[in-house]
Amino acid sequence: MHDQTHPDTTQPLVSPLIIDFFHDAVCGWCYVMSPRLRQVAADLGIQVRHHTFVLQDSREQMLRAFGSMERAKREILGHWAACAQHDDTQSINIEGMQAQSFEYPHGMPSALACQAAYLLAGEQGHWDYFDAVQRAHLAESRNIGDMDTLLAIAVAQGFGGEAFLSAMDSDIAHQRVQTDRTQAARMGIQSIPTVLVSSRETGQELARLQTQPADMLKSRLLALL
Repeated sequence: MHDQTHPDTTQPLVSPLIIDFFHDAVCGWCYVMSPRLRQVAADLGIQVRHHTFVLQDSREQMLRAFGSMERAKREILGHWAACAQHDDTQSINIEGMQAQSFEYPHGMPSALACQAAYLLAGEQGHWDYFDAVQRAHLAESRNIGDMDTLLAIAVAQGFGGEAFLSAMDSDIAHQRVQTDRTQAARMGIQSIPTVLVSSRETGQELARLQTQPADMLKSRLLALL
């Protein structure tokens, strides 16, 4: 959890801005953006709310989108190459994923796992789990479509295994995934990551941002304060 004290006394403890972060654990650009947003939001004291935006929610949808699971993996790893050029940590492991025999996972299992983390540990728990599951996927070449993998990540994050599985399987976790998808559709969000910046007081949308360098993100947010 974040320390409630803020080292910079010139910054308000509660920013007048609020951010809604729409993301999918299988998305390389989200992996690039999440640590940047984490740092800038902490620097400026901005609350971030997390939303699971599932690009494909089943193997069938993957097949409709790409034609075959082999082509899905090939095309997506092509996107990874572009992401890797912008990754501040230089940890995206394309060769590692190419070498794996499992099919490229769709985003529904990891989305449900992220919602389980939220139900057990709030927004911060969601973010920490999201970053961990992305690291497992993009840097460690693990299968985040596999329940055992998702559970192992949760236990490593300090969650109790039974509680996590129960939360992940709950109606409310499924409902939260669907609510996030419905909200994204209503707002016309079609690509991720999307960072929606709003006024905390009025709820009015002020900006809609996508992957960008941390210094640019910070200057955009400062301009909205």
